[in-house]
Amino acid sequence: MSLDFNRNEDQMKRALSELRQRAGKIALGGGKKAIEKQHEKKKLTPRERIEYLRDKEKPFVEIGIFAGYDMYEEYGGCPAGGTVAGVGYISGRQAVIVANDQTVKAGAWFPITGKKNLRLQEIAMENRLPIVYLVDSAGVFLPMQDEIFPDKEHFGRIFRNNARMSAMGIPQIAAVMGACVAGGAYLPIMSDETLMVEGASIYLAGPYLVKAAIGEDAETENLGGADMHTSISGIADYKFNTEQECMDHIKRMFSMLGNKPKAGFDYQNPLPPKKNMEELYGIFPFDGKPYDMLEIIERIVDDSSFEQYKEEYGKTVLCGYARIEGWAVGIVANQRKIVKTRKGEMQMGGVLYNDSSDKATRFIMNCNQKKIPLVFLQDVTGFMVGTRSEQAGIIKDGAKMVNAVANSVVPKITIVIGNSYGAGNYAMCGKAYDPRFIYAWPSAKIAVMGGDQAAKTLLQIQVAGMKAKGKEVSPEEEAKLLNQISGRYAAQTSPYYAAARLWVDDIIDPIDTRKLISEAIHAADNNPFIPPFNTGVIQV
Repeated sequence: MSLDFNRNEDQMKRALSELRQRAGKIALGGGKKAIEKQHEKKKLTPRERIEYLRDKEKPFVEIGIFAGYDMYEEYGGCPAGGTVAGVGYISGRQAVIVANDQTVKAGAWFPITGKKNLRLQEIAMENRLPIVYLVDSAGVFLPMQDEIFPDKEHFGRIFRNNARMSAMGIPQIAAVMGACVAGGAYLPIMSDETLMVEGASIYLAGPYLVKAAIGEDAETENLGGADMHTSISGIADYKFNTEQECMDHIKRMFSMLGNKPKAGFDYQNPLPPKKNMEELYGIFPFDGKPYDMLEIIERIVDDSSFEQYKEEYGKTVLCGYARIEGWAVGIVANQRKIVKTRKGEMQMGGVLYNDSSDKATRFIMNCNQKKIPLVFLQDVTGFMVGTRSEQAGIIKDGAKMVNAVANSVVPKITIVIGNSYGAGNYAMCGKAYDPRFIYAWPSAKIAVMGGDQAAKTLLQIQVAGMKAKGKEVSPEEEAKLLNQISGRYAAQTSPYYAAARLWVDDIIDPIDTRKLISEAIHAADNNPFIPPFNTGVIQV
């Protein structure tokens, strides 16, 4: 192996070690003492609940473990957005599982909690997956109620989605294992079935609020206990002595779910890649040096077999057909090595040119025509700029690609392995373009432009403003300002910054890329409703 390979491998392994350490700390939720309090009440933590409920022999893909990372520090933080959730299997059926984390502010909803729960509901709706809510929450986090309560994508959207999913025929089961307060009380009642554990409660107003509002002295059990709701109000369907009994019931219900039509994406017996997947660590350079994206692809796809489309044309984008864990896919990937066109022109890797944009557009349309899911491997610095490109109509060609991605009807899965800059993020199916799932390697950087260019542009603007006010700026002051701007911008391009805000579903080990793409298509195959493909007006 070369020195570059060894250096790359060391950097990736260090990044993965840091990833695991951070994820391990987040997995403790509100901390060890809060976990001990849960156990003293004979209650499980959300991770223990999910572990008990899910099929152990099949994958569980956690979504949003870094939600809220380094946010809300003035309130003590909100690990994993106060919710543990993901896509797993219950009695052999793939499902979305969402569990409030009572160890984090009593399971209260921060703004990022709402965003994460909506994301999980979105996954359930897009893929027609049944969803289980393990409820244990004190409701909206009152100090931030204005950022979680009233807007379209806030708390109330959860219940709107409950109603929409019911109308779509998506099974929803809510198991109330603790508090379920105020507006949050609608979630289990708007689900298909409501299960309650002894000691749990559902009410619009607790004893203190009832006393303040109408002067009545009321006890928790009479207001909303499991016995009352199963025998008097009729709100709950089942009552259980323990959480385990409750989840055993969910397993039995899932074992009885009838089969539904599938999308029918092509699947064959999977073959492992011929090339060693662990070499992914050494191939990808953290320092931005060129590399051959084909080497990445051949360590992800079955039998390392990738059939390229228009191989000699538009070479800064690789397009082609392959299988991943048996599933047929179309791959659109940024080539990062410098290439030469047949005319002898050099093109920079990671840049979308007129020819590569046209090629990718046509390939995306072909995959929609053939009903083949699309996988985007992002390491893109943007579209080519300059007089020559502008006069050749780069905006028009870029618009074609964005149009094709936006109107694509087959499932799209996006993996950000390196840069994801500017309009390149859009054309390569960034978060705004509805990928069914989107993941990032620890090496990912997501921003409107590269760090050096952004920092220098911001510096020029800041210095010009200072000079306009009559202040001279020395070279030393400029250097200091540049360092400050660069540091701030670098923090915002980090994959942790992106994952904290749910721009990506998770930060992943490169070796898990195959498994996660496969699980994503397995989920997508549950939705047989694929609308006609129509791009509308395309610029020519």
